Amino acid sequence: MKFKIDENLPVEIAYLLTAAGHEAVTVYEQGLAGACDLRFLEICQKEERVLVSLDLDFADIQAYPPTQYSGIMVIRSTRQDKQYLIELFQSIISLLGQEPLKNYLWIVEEGRIRIRS
Repeated sequence: MKFKIDENLPVEIAYLLTAAGHEAVTVYEQGLAGACDLRFLEICQKEERVLVSLDLDFADIQAYPPTQYSGIMVIRSTRQDKQYLIELFQSIISLLGQEPLKNYLWIVEEGRIRIRS
């Protein structure tokens, strides 16, 4: 799978995905830091990448219908310190091949993942 890591997440999440056999790039690597949400999603769609972000706006299925995108993963966490986010993401990485991501919204929370189409 191919992923794009938003600027609001640690770059180490891209490293975790790469180590797990996925392709992952960050917005920094592509010079997209500060790009508007729609532009960012357009590029993800063009590259067929799953967007991974802390931005709760992307969880709005009215504004961003999952069926129109290669996948959206929003991390909802009570803590946003770097180490905690890395550990939270590590806890779900083995699930990536078990449930579909393409055309779905994953909302990752502590202890659960909600999947919406």
